[in-house]
Amino acid sequence: MRPGPNRLDWGRNVDVVEGDVQDSQATKLAAVGVDTVFHLAGKTHALSEVQQSEEDYRFINVDGTRNVLEGAVASGARRFVYFSSVKTMGEETPECFDESREARPTTAYGRSKLAAERLVLDYGKQTGLHVVCLRLPLVYGPGVKGNLFQMISAIDRGLFLPFPDVANRRSMVHVLNVVDAALLAATSPVANGQCYTVTDARSYSTRELYEMICLALGKRIPQWSIPVGMLRMLGRVGDVIGHVCGRRFLFDSDVLEKLIGSAWYSSDKLTRELGYRPSITFEDALSELIAWYRKVQA
Repeated sequence: MRPGPNRLDWGRNVDVVEGDVQDSQATKLAAVGVDTVFHLAGKTHALSEVQQSEEDYRFINVDGTRNVLEGAVASGARRFVYFSSVKTMGEETPECFDESREARPTTAYGRSKLAAERLVLDYGKQTGLHVVCLRLPLVYGPGVKGNLFQMISAIDRGLFLPFPDVANRRSMVHVLNVVDAALLAATSPVANGQCYTVTDARSYSTRELYEMICLALGKRIPQWSIPVGMLRMLGRVGDVIGHVCGRRFLFDSDVLEKLIGSAWYSSDKLTRELGYRPSITFEDALSELIAWYRKVQA
């Protein structure tokens, strides 16, 4: 794990090694005595970034993954599960995408994750290491401060404008479903050398999410919604503010496209080949998610 003050209490049966994936010696030390490596470390897209650096993403997500792989091989690990992203398949999905589609990432982040996937699969072929890549959409759950947490916070504070129903479809996955998929990937021989998409096995529109969150927060669902045209105008204003400040504004055209666009993926391959069955949906998790949000905000 990374050095820092926010260290979790892992308990007496867990050995914690602090380090950085860019440090090949640290990754070798961390892998000593390890049978299975679950590799989650990497650089993700930050809202504040005006422009993504191909070099930065490659340095951490590709070269860093190579260091973790070499540490795993050197230690004699037998299994390696790489946590990738659905962004390897592209940002926008006019229809439901699965692993059979040609990977066409459109961002520096997506390209770096695809390159890392190919590196992992190549290491598996060369060394005999059991390797699997899991492509994740938006991950949510207590303890995950991502885009969904920000959406909940904005709705709670009255800063999220009543969103129109644009009939888009967005896939998500609860962190417990990710854990289930990771264990299946690590222990199922048929998974070796494969890439799998992991979802909750259903998708939601942004409007559906908005309404469910409103109800969970005890807020009335507005009977009106702001037109998409006005949202686009506000997005362009955010673009200008970001350009002037040199830092992305909290709402710009890119944020809007993520809200009104579709990011819809299928986990049927994972179900068909490994018997994956998601144990929790967004509806199931929402009350716990709101309770955690309230606790964090207190």
